[in-house]
Amino acid sequence: MAADDSYGRLDDDTYPAYTMGRAADMLGTTQGFLRAIGDARLITPLRSAGGHRRYSRHQLRIAARARELVDRGIPIEAACRIVILEDQLEEAQRSNAEFRRTAEAAGSPVA
Repeated sequence: MAADDSYGRLDDDTYPAYTMGRAADMLGTTQGFLRAIGDARLITPLRSAGGHRRYSRHQLRIAARARELVDRGIPIEAACRIVILEDQLEEAQRSNAEFRRTAEAAGSPVA
């Protein structure tokens, strides 16, 4: 890849740019916390050629939300489940809004 191709990744929210140590530092947490939310399947970091975990900005935002919940006393497994359910709800709401827009554009009555 040419150097100028890599600059496009600076704005890519899904590019796994952060090592586990850097991600933990950014979140103010431990590497063990990141492993735990990975074990709970909240996020699945990419692996480098050497097998090291790499995280994207999107994954760090998800991890930060889980950390907020854990910091409020919610067990890590429950916090991960809450974040997953919040994400599913947001996706359902987005799909519902799209359905409504499509139905209204087609002239169908929307309840």
